[in-house]
Amino acid sequence: MAKQFKKSDNYSGQGLLWLFGAILVIQGFGSALTEARWDTSFGVAGLLRAAHVPEWGTLLVGCAGVGLLAAAAHRHQASRQAHRRP
Repeated sequence: MAKQFKKSDNYSGQGLLWLFGAILVIQGFGSALTEARWDTSFGVAGLLRAAHVPEWGTLLVGCAGVGLLAAAAHRHQASRQAHRRP
């Protein structure tokens, strides 16, 4: 038997996708840009450098954020279409 989710459960999950997507985009691409422009590591870039991850690792973090934002946008669009149907 499938678990039934309340409407608020769907919205909180949706909000978390938007939030984590935005955080990963900002940290990933922002860290890569800051490191390339000013030769300074902070946030995700600093942690990845300490773990001996190559410089392109921060770009992967940013791309993961873009993927989460795309998933959130897809779910948002699907829920809007579901509410419009009679």
